[in-house]
Amino acid sequence: MFRFILSFFGTIFSLLVTGMLFGFLILGGVFWAYGRDLPSHEQLTQYAPKTISRVYSGEGRLIDEFAQERRLFVPGEEIPDLVKQAFVSAEDKNFYQHSGYDMRGIVAAARDAVVSRGENLRGASTIPQQVTKNLLLSSDRTVERKVKELILATRLEQSLTKDQILELYLNEIFLGQNSYGVAAAAQTYFNKTLAELEPHEAATLAAMPQAPGRYHPVRAKDRVTERRNYVLREMWQNGYIDEATMKAESAKPLRSVQNGDFEAFEEKLPPRDYFTDEIRRQLSEEFGEDEFFGGGLTIRATVEPQMQSVASDALREALEDYDRSRGIWHGVIATIPEEQLGSEADWRAALFDVKDAPRDVPGWMPAVILELSDSGNARIGIEGIEEDADGHWVPAKDAQWARPEREDGSLGPRANGVGDLAQRGDVVMVRAMTSDSDGSFIRWTLRQVPEVQGGFMAMDVNTGRVLAMQGGFSYQSSVFNRATQAMRQPGSSFKPFVYAAALDDRYTPATIVVDEEIAINTPDGLWRPKNASNRTYGPTPLRTGIEQSRNLMTIRVAQDIGMNTVADYAERFGVYDEGEMKPFLANSLGAQETTLFRMVAAYAMFANGGERVEPTLVDRVQDRLGRTVYRHDQRDCVGCSQNALPAGSSPEIDTNRERVMDAVTAYQITSMMEGVVKRGSGKGVNLPVPIAGKTGTTNDAKDVWFVGFSSNIVAGCYLGYDQPRTLGKNAYGGTLCVPVFNAFMREAVREYGGTRFKVPEGGYFRKIDRFTGAPLSSDASGDNVISEFFRNGTVPLGSGMQAIDGGFEAKIMPKVEGIPLTLKELPQSSSGGGSRAKTVTTSSGKKKVIPQKADFGTLSSGGLY
Repeated sequence: MFRFILSFFGTIFSLLVTGMLFGFLILGGVFWAYGRDLPSHEQLTQYAPKTISRVYSGEGRLIDEFAQERRLFVPGEEIPDLVKQAFVSAEDKNFYQHSGYDMRGIVAAARDAVVSRGENLRGASTIPQQVTKNLLLSSDRTVERKVKELILATRLEQSLTKDQILELYLNEIFLGQNSYGVAAAAQTYFNKTLAELEPHEAATLAAMPQAPGRYHPVRAKDRVTERRNYVLREMWQNGYIDEATMKAESAKPLRSVQNGDFEAFEEKLPPRDYFTDEIRRQLSEEFGEDEFFGGGLTIRATVEPQMQSVASDALREALEDYDRSRGIWHGVIATIPEEQLGSEADWRAALFDVKDAPRDVPGWMPAVILELSDSGNARIGIEGIEEDADGHWVPAKDAQWARPEREDGSLGPRANGVGDLAQRGDVVMVRAMTSDSDGSFIRWTLRQVPEVQGGFMAMDVNTGRVLAMQGGFSYQSSVFNRATQAMRQPGSSFKPFVYAAALDDRYTPATIVVDEEIAINTPDGLWRPKNASNRTYGPTPLRTGIEQSRNLMTIRVAQDIGMNTVADYAERFGVYDEGEMKPFLANSLGAQETTLFRMVAAYAMFANGGERVEPTLVDRVQDRLGRTVYRHDQRDCVGCSQNALPAGSSPEIDTNRERVMDAVTAYQITSMMEGVVKRGSGKGVNLPVPIAGKTGTTNDAKDVWFVGFSSNIVAGCYLGYDQPRTLGKNAYGGTLCVPVFNAFMREAVREYGGTRFKVPEGGYFRKIDRFTGAPLSSDASGDNVISEFFRNGTVPLGSGMQAIDGGFEAKIMPKVEGIPLTLKELPQSSSGGGSRAKTVTTSSGKKKVIPQKADFGTLSSGGLY
């Protein structure tokens, strides 16, 4: 019997041993099979997570941030022990004892699952397992993934220390609200740094990994509080805090940014605007989107916040003034359903959800119309403004400037009250009207986002640093940047490039050009360009041509020097890319589209004496390790590397920039554009320093421009509808854009000053008659006298000089050998230079050859008829 029992138990033991052996072999085979093609855990030693890229102003102030995963990487040694202890207690209490996996935890989780018949399923993953899952594997809930996770966690323990593994975990873990890692989460939920967290706040963060999507601090407040208190108890049981601290911290209410207990970190940032979004667009192209949104770049922007504010205010004021002058109401943004207007809480919630309201316009607030009185007044509920006993009202008179726009585009009669423009439940924008004398509140007024749009940009003429950029009325209402992305016709603001090319090609500011009618044969028919005044003025000095923006003179000059030469200049200055400008004569008047960004940068080269300058929105970019990966300023500092310089000397900055234009030409065209501001279409400019510039108004006033500059700042503006249509008969660059330029440059001059434009070597001054170009004596004076700058080797010829006509015929009646002469209109091609001579027919039928540059004293263009 004993032998039988012994044999029985021996058999059982043998079977168990054999089974265990086969089990271990099978398990080993499984681990061997799954462990062959695993990703290398050693790559985690070079862990570089996606982190926030941040944009700073020149003063070092944070102004924007970009991220796909909002993460602030913090080295392990800088993470407070309290935070580490909270997460270890919540997620892996045996973290410092196990070797990558916790067998007791696995057994306990399996037991709970069996006892609850699958209802109580909980994970048993350790922190190393979660690190490998998050960084090396997928999140599939499969046996295969779990086995791989165990293998990699074991290997990870052999490669990294516990502190290194915890650093990876605490920086990688997702904690809800687009927050990755504990530092970003502390900022998101409490607007605090890790060092500022209290125990109950650290425990709240540690509660999040279990279900970050469901543990919302407001919607699931009770659930989060319960989980937080569980973490605090675990911290006490693990010896990290004492019992008194655990009880005191558990009794505290759950406070968060989302519940309104703390100011949100984002509220300290200025709203995103056109400037920082353009940085995003440009650097995403330069570095790639993955690097920009996840590379942890530190970007030092060129923007000057004060100047940016002035620029945006100036452009908005111009756009709104023009829009209100039209007297058309189109300002209803949305309509809140009647059932949501019953209580203040309901309409406030509904108003908050209206996303089309531009909340980035200073002083403007969204409001909903709650009541309309018989007298035409409207009671409104305003976002962020508490209700008072009498309510907030917009009086009827505030609506009487406008006519409502019907669905078919027609206009209704002028409004008598607010009810003629909007109804109960309509969402509108309002602004407080205040007293100019003491700033006291007067009443609420209706506002609307203008239909007309525009752009503004200002930059340093020597460094290319863009100081301010506004791409429209409101970034939140339209993210399209009209300063950099809108392709518009520059109109007459392009003419300086034609005149600059001419000055480099034997012209002087006193060269006489014929201002008479032209007829040009084009594939689309006969083109008869006109001056803005619809008049012609006969032979006129080149200076007057640009000062008075004479179209006919510009075309003759372009024809004479050749449109290929004009195109070369425009491309050299960056107005167009190489080979992009078409050599059609209409393009000499600014018919080919470009951007405000390009035009302003090109004008900077006039201002700085003809040296190439590249516009930039960024001074410097550093990577996550602090290494500079981009620097805009490439100038050489001669002497900066020396330990000491001779007494009385200082380092010299070698600009090493390409010269795109002769310095004499740059000064001549600048001087001529000073005349535009003093006597021409830009004479509305009113500033205490010398200013040069040029207006532009396209056909039918679809776009109006002004680009101008002082000795150190260049700025430009354009206004127009996004779908081009006329702005009206009184719309000009001088009336709509010059006021924007003035408003900005007044502040810019206060900040940066300005001097006379530098006179280069290689030329001399001579007084001339600005109406005839004739040289005058040095003591001449009067309105007709101007001191002109001539290149060495050239002289003012006055009435003896040749008049440029570009090879075009004009209807004139001079006398040649005593015979009255009639010049016929001869259609010309749309590009290229003019012929060397022209043949005309006299009244007697004889042929006469006239040189292209007819002698000013011999051939008259007929005067001002």
